[in-house]
Amino acid sequence: MAKIKIVTDSTMDMPRELISRYGIEVVPLAITVGGETYLDGVDIDPETFLGKMKHTSELPKSSQPSAGSFLEVYDRLGKEGYEVLSIHMTGKMSGTVHSAESAASMSEAKVTVVDSKFISKALGFQVREAAEMATQGRTMDEIVKRLEFIQENTRLYIMVDTLENLVKGGRIGKGKAFLGSLLNIKPIASLEGAEYTPVAKVRSHAQVVKYLARQFAEDVKGKTIKGVGIAHAGAAGLAEKIKENIYELTGYEGVETDYTNSTVSTHTGPGAIALMYYFD
Repeated sequence: MAKIKIVTDSTMDMPRELISRYGIEVVPLAITVGGETYLDGVDIDPETFLGKMKHTSELPKSSQPSAGSFLEVYDRLGKEGYEVLSIHMTGKMSGTVHSAESAASMSEAKVTVVDSKFISKALGFQVREAAEMATQGRTMDEIVKRLEFIQENTRLYIMVDTLENLVKGGRIGKGKAFLGSLLNIKPIASLEGAEYTPVAKVRSHAQVVKYLARQFAEDVKGKTIKGVGIAHAGAAGLAEKIKENIYELTGYEGVETDYTNSTVSTHTGPGAIALMYYFD
């Protein structure tokens, strides 16, 4: 039986020690900010990126890895005797998974590509379980079936703190952004069906905390919690408050918090925060 190696992209938010422990291969997206291009998570870290984004008038741009970048990794792993499972961010938000599929069709290695239907730590949930199952000697079919189950039982909620990047990206008009800022509206959306789906509008960070913690408590009631993560774009204090409220409501202590990657921050803008979790 061939060993299975996990490949993913840099929109996955996972502690570096876990990436190293499982030997996960991360193919980075490229980020252009202030006229300079960087490999996400390689040439630039999330905090540095946020600082650069703050001082540029143009919206930063992200670029998916080329098929050639994936092909190089797949062929190398194939020569090392691995079968490859390549898990990526939702194809409804990026062409990354399509680049991976194109490379898989050209590679001499045996490659299975999976659209995670999520981003950030929610993508990380699938990558981590796949890596653990691979070390246990589970088959590709068994792992892919488990990933499908995780997708169906994962929830992701995101709050965008400023509408500025949405305006720069042409997603909403300046008038709406102006009114939103006057009213201090904090839109909350889910990633239901792998698409950005607005679910609520609140008017303060305190209400964001209350909404997300209550939503979590409601969703996991009677379930076995398998993983919980909060990713933020420079909103560590808010992340801690959500973590505290989750504990107060449910007694759950295993919430992992961290900066999100630069690719996600490009689209959400500074101050954004996402709560992600999955359950059996």
